[in-house]
Amino acid sequence: MQSRVNDCIMRHDMGFNCAQSVACTYADLVGCDEQTIFKMTEGLGLGMGGMQGTCGALSGACVLAGMKNSGGDLQNPTTKAQTYQLSREIVRRFQEKAGATICKDLKGVETGVMIHSCPDCILDAAAIVEEVLFPGVFES
Repeated sequence: MQSRVNDCIMRHDMGFNCAQSVACTYADLVGCDEQTIFKMTEGLGLGMGGMQGTCGALSGACVLAGMKNSGGDLQNPTTKAQTYQLSREIVRRFQEKAGATICKDLKGVETGVMIHSCPDCILDAAAIVEEVLFPGVFES
C-alpha cells in the first residue's frame, strides 16, 4: 500500500487541525469512519488548550493507537498496557525526531525559536504511525 503521509498534509491544507490531519488519514485502518474520528480529535488541535498541551499531530497518532489496539471491552479492559506501550513508542520516536512533544515548545512560544513546524510535526507523526501501528503495510 502506498504511504499516506502526504495525505495528512493535504487534509491540513483543507483546514483540518493537526490531530485530525493524522487521525482521519488512517481512520479506515482502525475501523472508524472519518467523520467520527474528525469529531473525536477536534479538541486535540493547537496543542490542546492553545498550545499548552501535547502536539495535536502526536495526540492524533496516539488516538489511532487506542483505536487500533483496544479490545473495547467495557467490562474487562485488558488491552491498556499494550496500548500504552504503543503510545510510549510513538511519543519516544516523535520526541527524538521533533525535539519536543508540547506544542508551545515545538513552536518556540517562550524561546522565540521554532524547532518544528506544524507540517513537520504532521509528517513525522504520520511516518511514525505507519512504522509503529502498521509495520509492513505501507511501502517505504
